[in-house]
Amino acid sequence: MYKSGSFVAEHISPLTADQVQPNGVDLTLDAVFEQLDPGRIGQDGKEIGERQAVSLEERDEGDPETYYLPAGGYIVRYAETVHIPEDHVGFIYPRSSLMRNSCMLNTAVWDAGYEGKGEGLLQVHHDIELERGARIAQIVLADAEHDSTYDGSYQGENID
Repeated sequence: MYKSGSFVAEHISPLTADQVQPNGVDLTLDAVFEQLDPGRIGQDGKEIGERQAVSLEERDEGDPETYYLPAGGYIVRYAETVHIPEDHVGFIYPRSSLMRNSCMLNTAVWDAGYEGKGEGLLQVHHDIELERGARIAQIVLADAEHDSTYDGSYQGENID
């Protein structure tokens, strides 16, 4: 069973009241990256290809920092630290505004015990402007049995 947005909010920080939804919490955009080199996923491990941060632009003084993204694939990092509690599993879905602008956000299962500022794959099919801090995804938590908690290489990722 999926948990309420107020329950999910107890496991996300920092957070504003408008990010809490009936069934989850909106995650905001922190940074965008382009992958430069090939990665590798083998039976004995993985290697993430080198990445480069996409530059923010400001049109006028006082305008929010904005990413201008042409069609392509990007890695996005969320601004919030997520902690998936024991006996739960997390799923992240794109906000409908992304899809309505020809973009898709792909994510993976977030295991019990994971903590960090995660990432997703943003597929841009038509040029788009995204402000840093814009709500781009929603995380939901569901009850789940598990044999152990997450202790993989992404534990604590992107936490300063």
